[in-house]
Formats: sequence, structure tokens, C-alpha cells
Amino acid sequence: MKPLISAHNITVMRGRHALLQNVSLHVGERDFITVVGPNGAGKSTLLKCLLGFHAPDSGTVARADGLKTGYVPQRFTADRAIPISARRFLTLRRKAGDAAVARAADETAVGDVLDKMLYALSDGELQRVLLARALLGDPQLLVLDEPAQNLDISGQLAFYKLLEKIVRERGVSILMVSHDLHLVMASTRRVVCLFHHVCCSGEPHEVAQDPDFIALFGDDMARMMAVYHHVHDHVHERAGVRADDGAGHA
Repeated sequence: MKPLISAHNITVMRGRHALLQNVSLHVGERDFITVVGPNGAGKSTLLKCLLGFHAPDSGTVARADGLKTGYVPQRFTADRAIPISARRFLTLRRKAGDAAVARAADETAVGDVLDKMLYALSDGELQRVLLARALLGDPQLLVLDEPAQNLDISGQLAFYKLLEKIVRERGVSILMVSHDLHLVMASTRRVVCLFHHVCCSGEPHEVAQDPDFIALFGDDMARMMAVYHHVHDHVHERAGVRADDGAGHA
């Protein structure tokens, strides 16, 4: 089956420094893939290349014909100087009818805040509004860059459960960057560990045992993820994703 989106050996340079080096990543239908790695590892740059916001210096990115994507950015600040309601924000630059807005609002539980000013929303409400907007185009692929970074632990848990529900009910694929390693185990089907190149990839419990993952995040994190898998053994279908860095990591 042809991937929805595929990067092959992409490299991105900043001066003499490689932000990404020979990175390959393939996202298929109904995948839920999380990219993890330390700050400055190139995670956001990878997403921008996949979405066409940034052209790699070498390598190729291919997208399925007619691919529809929804994007939730890493940082979004509502400006108090621009008094816009959540409802109006949802339909800016999008031709979305009332039924589509109502569906997305219901899925993300933002119906009660649609008439509030965007700047007045809590962090959790704003993230759900951004997610609702990403869903309006009925995407095949959702791309999320640190979507829960400003939320407390209960808000993070609620947001990840919401993503699981959307995957289950819509059949959409998700490609996400996250620092929430303690929650990645519970929701994602596949983890790609990035540090300018792909260090390792696989199911979360497999990645947690990889020496490259342990070198980046430490023994304590690896043990915590291994224990989580032992206690909460979720059964997922194996996702159709392959990630490699051209150096034998897979």
C-alpha cells in the first residue's frame, strides 16, 4: 500500500550543521506515529519538510495524490489586540459549513467556548480549538507539533485520549512530535527516536530497550516505559511505517 507521506534520505543543513541527515520516514493509513528526541534534534524541521513548508537540501518527500492534512503548530498565541471568537477562528480561510463546524466542535468538546474570545480561552481549550480547526478539512493525516506542551498532566492525559478517540472514529493517521514520553507509551503505535538522524524506531516498548534511546533519555526513562508496558499491555496492530537513517538503524 502506498504511504500517505514518505521522506527518503532527506538532509537539511544550517550552515555547516546538519539539522537532519539522511532521514527516512513513511506514514501509512491509520498510523499513529510519535517522533521523540531532545531539544534541537530536528523534529519540527522534519514535520515542516513533510508538509512542504521547508524544502530539504537533499533527499525526496512524496505525498499521496490529493492528500488532505490537518496541522496543529507547536506554538500559537492568541493576540488580545485581535478580538476574534473561537467560532470565527475555526472558519478563517476555510470554507466550512455549519454542519462541519458542529461536528468538529462536538468531537473536540469545544461547543461551549465557540463564542468566547480566542485570547480568553484556557490552554486546554485553545489546543482543542486548534485541533477542531485541523479536523475541518476532513484530513487523512493529522500532523501535530508538541500539541500538549502547555497543558498540565491531567490536560495532557485528556488530550491524548481525545487523539485516540479521533483515530478510532475517523480512521485518520497521526504524525506527532512530543516530549511527553510518559504518555507516548499509552497512545502511540510507533515511536521514531530522532537526533538529527533516526536513532531507532519501533513499538514503544521496543524503542525503550534500544541503546540509542537509553543514551538520549537515560536508564530511568527506559525502565519507566518498560514497566508501563508490562502493567498496561495494549494490543495494537503493527503500523505500516519504516524509519531508517541509512546506517542500519530500523
